[in-house]
Amino acid sequence: MDIAVGDIIQTRKKHPCGASSFEVLRVGMDFRIRCTGCGREVMLPRVKIEKNIKKVIKPTPEGER
Repeated sequence: MDIAVGDIIQTRKKHPCGASSFEVLRVGMDFRIRCTGCGREVMLPRVKIEKNIKKVIKPTPEGER
């Protein structure tokens, strides 16, 4: 799965705050993600993240629409 720093991922399960999208802050064997609802940062293993991803939203480069 092609996930990079700065991508937004939507997960199958919601965060306790109610948001289901997270910003990727770090990739590798572990992922550090930040909830877009409350700002909480969580570190999870790659296997768990890849299993729970519903959709990956790539950020658009500045100046393009």
